[in-house]
Amino acid sequence: MPQNRERRIAALRSFVVRLAPIALLVLIVPVTPSLAQAAGHVRLKITKASLFVGGGVGSGVLTYGGRDYPFRISGLSLGVAAGASVSRLEGLATGIRHVADFAGTYDSVGGGGAFVGGFGGVQLRNEKGVRIALQGPRAGIEFAGNLSQITISLRK
Repeated sequence: MPQNRERRIAALRSFVVRLAPIALLVLIVPVTPSLAQAAGHVRLKITKASLFVGGGVGSGVLTYGGRDYPFRISGLSLGVAAGASVSRLEGLATGIRHVADFAGTYDSVGGGGAFVGGFGGVQLRNEKGVRIALQGPRAGIEFAGNLSQITISLRK
């Protein structure tokens, strides 16, 4: 029996000695970020009109994982808003695990203004944890500071 025990201990030591370099390599080598950690680039154009309650429609492209995904956008806003504008916004989308996570209903808080030309920005977040931060120029006559609900649907 003592020889059996010694053989098992020797086999265990041999196993640990062979496993140690692999474990060390795993700890030292940096992990490449997965697509879930990568941000997507968003470009969109939206046309909207409002007088306290507003509506808007538009389209855009999500560039994610080396591919382009066209989408449609529509929404309603409520708050201090008056006028009409066309916005071309760009920014980043984070928290995407799968491209399908990008589609959904987003709540936003944004503001900006335009008198022939202006600048605006918006922060969006959907129920799947995707966050979109957008900014860019506006053309038209509009002042807005409002809460919005926006729906994004991927085109097929």
